[in-house]
Amino acid sequence: MGGATLSTEWTIREVLNWTRGYFEEAGIVQPRLEAEILLAHALDVERLNLYISPDQPLTPDERSRYRTIVKSRREGTPLQHLIGEVQFFGLRFHVNREALIPRPETEELLDHILRLVPRDRDISCLDLGTGTGVIAVCLARYFPRAAVTAVDVSEPALELAARNADRNGVGDRITFIHGDWFEHVPGTFDLVASNPPYITEEQLGELSTEVKDHEPRVALDGGARGLEKLAALIDALPNHMNPQALVFLEIGHEQDVEVTRMVQAVGFSEVRT
Repeated sequence: MGGATLSTEWTIREVLNWTRGYFEEAGIVQPRLEAEILLAHALDVERLNLYISPDQPLTPDERSRYRTIVKSRREGTPLQHLIGEVQFFGLRFHVNREALIPRPETEELLDHILRLVPRDRDISCLDLGTGTGVIAVCLARYFPRAAVTAVDVSEPALELAARNADRNGVGDRITFIHGDWFEHVPGTFDLVASNPPYITEEQLGELSTEVKDHEPRVALDGGARGLEKLAALIDALPNHMNPQALVFLEIGHEQDVEVTRMVQAVGFSEVRT
């Protein structure tokens, strides 16, 4: 368990066992997995190496580096911020405090896009509120003939998204625009995708420390009912859509009825949630 006395040398096995208990006491959901990820990061090795050499002792520098990040994790710093990256839809992305950490729900959104949109034709795509750039980058990677535009109100987030586009080999196929939704976006599109802020004021106060204190409020705060940003986005959609265009939005639980009403009100005839 966490807090037990370790041997003088601190082998990989002992460190992992100790950290698992330490994280369990803190209520971390996947304590062993997170311990492995953080130790591999501290040692600058792949996780597989931890299993290959479980009796390898840590050097004093490695112990110090690992102790620091484990303490930060227990205090609420997100795992992804500590290691500086996240795996998403088969790709790797840099992450920091300037943009929302990508989550499995957004992977589900992309899965719907890939199943419903043909990949073998020219297509103009728009990612509104790009954040880390995961939607824009995945559209460019998995739609080889796509022209992608990515928009964000945060310049630091756009810089992060551009780094991620370069990291994944699609920097030359994405146009990055600084602005609030369609504010500086020219033209019309065949596909619009967005993970907009949709958390209500009440829900903001109930978020975990690692979300509330470490992720940008602008990427979360959807106003009193969670629909303020969505409403502004949806109202402007018709002026930026080609005929037969598709829109994919990630929304909050229990917002389906209201959002369906909003998109139908601006002229969309087929709506699925």
